[in-house]
Amino acid sequence: MLENVMHKKVVIITGASSGIGKALVFEYAKKSYAVVLAARNRQKMDAISEELSQMGCDHLIVKTDVAIEEDCKNLIETTKAKYNRIDILINNAGISMRSLFIDLELQVVRKVMEVNFWGTVYCTKFALPSLLETKGSVVGVISIAGYIGLPGRTAYSASKYAIRGFLDTLRVENLKSGLHVLVAAPGFTASNIRNAALTAKGEMQGESPRDENKMMSAEEVARRIAKAADKRKAELILTFVEGKLSVLLKKAFPRLLDRLTYNYMDKEQGGLLNE
Repeated sequence: MLENVMHKKVVIITGASSGIGKALVFEYAKKSYAVVLAARNRQKMDAISEELSQMGCDHLIVKTDVAIEEDCKNLIETTKAKYNRIDILINNAGISMRSLFIDLELQVVRKVMEVNFWGTVYCTKFALPSLLETKGSVVGVISIAGYIGLPGRTAYSASKYAIRGFLDTLRVENLKSGLHVLVAAPGFTASNIRNAALTAKGEMQGESPRDENKMMSAEEVARRIAKAADKRKAELILTFVEGKLSVLLKKAFPRLLDRLTYNYMDKEQGGLLNE
């Protein structure tokens, strides 16, 4: 029994209690990985744990606030203590915000950077020795906002650009080590990230300004991320218009994209740009 545990592939997923993170948990459970769930909400993870147990999935829950360095260290050490290996680290935990920068309190910028960027840095730093041993994968779930500046999302875009720069550099540093680094950029995805987005003063927004039913499902995003990780791709950009076409326009016609982005974001319910 111990031998099976020691040789099973292990994936750590942060932000595992909802949205893309939760979908990734079940995606890797179906692939017979040992799954380590990391998030702040223990109650939600316990509910997921019941479903995983019914599936016969070997899993571990570690309550983790990725904005806290010691929590990230504990996540990796607890995983190593049980499984003695890490094959994939998926840095998925993240928060968003919605406010024009002129109205935005600086503590909100700091909070978004602590969770999104520093959470990725902390977890990756502590997991890296184990990932080098297994020639494993580091995955960063960013956003199209990591390629294109979205108005009303200054802190969010900044954090996602920072993650992309960090992981792209980590990939180059490890060209000869066998480490795989994937930067995955979903477009707008149906999840609770907009409901939990922070306002100018740091309160939760509560309601999504967008029609969630018209977005790619979290399950589809998870399936494509897992497939890209299997193929050891360097980059995954999801959706055509919002994603791939926008990134192409950014390179070829940046001023045009600025105008298109402004007009697109201005259509949000209660559009901030009209205030």
